Parts: sequence; structure tokens; C-alpha cells
Amino acid sequence: MIRLHVIDRGNRGAYTDALDQHFVLRKQIYMDEQGWRALRAVDGRERDQFDTEDSVYLLALDPHGQVAGGTRLLPSQGPTLLSDVFPHLADARGFTRAPEIWEWTRFFVAPRFREDGRLSRLAGIVATGMIEHCLARGIPRLNAVGETYWVPKVSELGWRPRPLGLPLAHDGLSICAFTVEMTQAALSTTRAVYGVEGSSLHRPQAERAARPRHAPHPDLTARLAGAPGQRPITLDRDSA
Repeated sequence: MIRLHVIDRGNRGAYTDALDQHFVLRKQIYMDEQGWRALRAVDGRERDQFDTEDSVYLLALDPHGQVAGGTRLLPSQGPTLLSDVFPHLADARGFTRAPEIWEWTRFFVAPRFREDGRLSRLAGIVATGMIEHCLARGIPRLNAVGETYWVPKVSELGWRPRPLGLPLAHDGLSICAFTVEMTQAALSTTRAVYGVEGSSLHRPQAERAARPRHAPHPDLTARLAGAPGQRPITLDRDSA
């Protein structure tokens, strides 16, 4: 069964191979397939200035440890695509930089998991798992820079996108900055659209064992507590 694994500074050493696979896939998808001319690859792997120790990678792994898809979250208080490359896209409303606000980038699905003529269930696993992660961590909203057509698309998922400024032409694309809301309603709608049942997140055994049986699940607790020249597409055109 494929689950979305949360990889951060604390557990990165346990996911060395998965992270390497993910950088290779990024090169294949964004450079070879989509032709992002401003990106650079080293040894067949694509990285940018935002791949730092503070980056959080959400990678969907199959039972054999192969990367099926994923996305990246950046803390808004550090370097981000919006703050460092495209701040002018938020001229109308500005954007929030706070510990609880993150930036969403590099959403992808490996080619072998894409489904012609229909929504990719793997994209749904990544999307729903990301919302679950945000709910559990108390992240109410994500900033994003992407192609303009994603605004109505994520609106259909219940993510309540809010444009931060007017769209602009960039490298042959219409792009804009926007925010999306990570809510229980968004999770329910996204699960329904993609046909995803139950949790998409990987739950480490140690975490499950340490949690008292009578304690609420952290997701439930959260719900009750109420690059210069870089192409800025946050989602993979063919996979979601």
C-alpha cells in the first residue's frame, strides 16, 4: 500500500535513498518532460536553492521503497519562491510569513503512476496526505506560485484559493500567486474527488506505540482545536 511519508530535518537520514530517487524524478519530470529551461541538474538530479535543511518533503512510497509521487513544503519565514523570486505577484494583497504558514511547491507523480483520461489516484494520495499533515501540524494555509489555471482547479477541491495579485506572463505561461486553505472540509472534498478512502499518511510504529490508547489522534486534535528564472508551476500538469 502506498503511503505519504513526511521527511524533515529530524528523520532525513532514514530516507536517503527515497530523497535521491525524488531528485532524479524531478529532473526527469521538470527538465526532460516539461522543458523548464532555467533549472540546472547535477549528476542527473534536479535541486534548487530552496532545497535546504528546513525543507519538508512529502513522498509517496510503495511497499518496496520506490517513490511514486510527492511534493515539497518550505517554511514561509525562510527563502521561498514567492518571497525571493516572485514577490511582485502579490502586489495587490501581500503575503503572510509566519511559523504556521508554509509554501507549497514541486507537486509531482511518477510517470508510471499516471492514468490517461482520468484523475490520478496517486495525485489524490499526495494531495490528501498533504492536507492531513497540515491539519496535524496546525498549518491553516499555504502560499503558492503557479499557473493561473490551478486557481479554479483547486477551488473545485474545496481549498478556497485566494489570488494575491494579478496574473502575469512568464516564460510563455500565465502565472499567479495565491493561497490555499488546509481544512477538514478540503480534506473531505479532495478524498471524494480522487476516490481516496482513509488516511494517506504513513504513521511510524514508534509514534503509534507511544500514543496512549485513550488519547485522540493528532489529526483529530488539530481539527477540534480549531528561484530567479525558475518556472513556478507547483503542480504537475499531467498528473492531477
